[in-house]
Amino acid sequence: MKLNWLSSLRARLLVFVLLAILATAVLQAALAYRAARAEADQIFDYHMQQTALSLRAGLPQGIVTGVIPVPAEGEDFDFVLQIWTLDGELVFESAARAELPQRAVLGFDDVGAHGTRYRVYSLQARSFVIQVAQDMSVRQRMAGSLALRTALPILLLAPLLMGLVGWVVSRSLAPVARVQRQVAERQVDDLTEVADTGLPDEVRPLVHEFNGLLRRVALAFDAQQRFVADAAHELRSPLAALKLQVQGLQRAPDDATRERALERLGSGIDRATRLIEQLLVLARQQASAASGVPPEPVALAELLRLAVADVAPAAQARRIDIGLVRADAGRVSGHAEALRILVRNLLENAVKYTPEGGRVDVSLQTGADTLALSVEDSGPGIPEAERERVLDRFVRLPDAPSSGSGLGLAIVKAVADLHSATLRLDASPQLGGLRVQVVFQTMGG
Repeated sequence: MKLNWLSSLRARLLVFVLLAILATAVLQAALAYRAARAEADQIFDYHMQQTALSLRAGLPQGIVTGVIPVPAEGEDFDFVLQIWTLDGELVFESAARAELPQRAVLGFDDVGAHGTRYRVYSLQARSFVIQVAQDMSVRQRMAGSLALRTALPILLLAPLLMGLVGWVVSRSLAPVARVQRQVAERQVDDLTEVADTGLPDEVRPLVHEFNGLLRRVALAFDAQQRFVADAAHELRSPLAALKLQVQGLQRAPDDATRERALERLGSGIDRATRLIEQLLVLARQQASAASGVPPEPVALAELLRLAVADVAPAAQARRIDIGLVRADAGRVSGHAEALRILVRNLLENAVKYTPEGGRVDVSLQTGADTLALSVEDSGPGIPEAERERVLDRFVRLPDAPSSGSGLGLAIVKAVADLHSATLRLDASPQLGGLRVQVVFQTMGG
């Protein structure tokens, strides 16, 4: 079964930090205990040495007079003192129970006697050997007590430190919990940004990116709402016209009237079909802009050649001379399908608004880090005062052909904005009609 605490940042921080504190405290206490034991051994050895040296400065009077006091049977001392002659004769002992074996090793040594071990320090003084001994069990008990008193504060402070760290972690993560509550309490349609006040530096970039996502989603929702509203508004008129034409067809008194009604009905269906196609193209373009799909290198010249070949039959049907005047090589960073839609709409608009027998010139020219797409026609053009307005959706000039939907240039503008390209409408200096230029930034290399 998977542990739930592994998915919690607070729990993981607390567990790992507290375990690290506990392990460090135990290790530090163990080292302090060991160091205190070693230091206590050194102190006890020093005391034994000083005792022996003090005896060497002035031996007990009984040794000189030959009267050696006999220790009481019940007396018990932490230190045991013995004095031997150089011949190995015991001349003094501080405890009758000791009866340490004679050892001629001068300095410190450990010896066993009576089922225990003694720490013995031997020192030669004139014709005597002074031995100071201490029961190791007594020494270890005293050293352990001293070491425990040294390590105990560390162990006692560890829980306090763990509690302090837990409080600091909880306080540090409180802004994250606040953001979590803000998101959890939101309604479905609430796309306002999340407050980033007081957030740590490690979390603030995540909240910024989340707010950026909310802004993109809000833009997508707004575009969808506007698209639905515009589509409903624009479809109402052709559908109503189709209904009237069907009613006219039903009331037609003769074949000639019925034939005209059928022709008008077919034209109305064509216009409605064209409008729906353009609406679907616009919807796909908006979805592509909101999807966040990364751009890729696109060879614009090849895409332009294919688009000219696609619209050539429609141009030939109206005896319009359409040609690719110039096609410089160059690549732009973008979305191939969206760029295909842009080029196709520009060419279809130019063919649609150019009179029969007219001309459409298409060119692709490189500049300083730019690639300029230009479509010129010999049509009526667009008045300068109307050039900004025709880029909006469903905007059509009064003298425009009735088959238009008012979405062509709006789609072109949307694609240009997606690619951070510059869109310009002006008069064609060579053909006299409209010239549409889209200037892209080229890719390095």
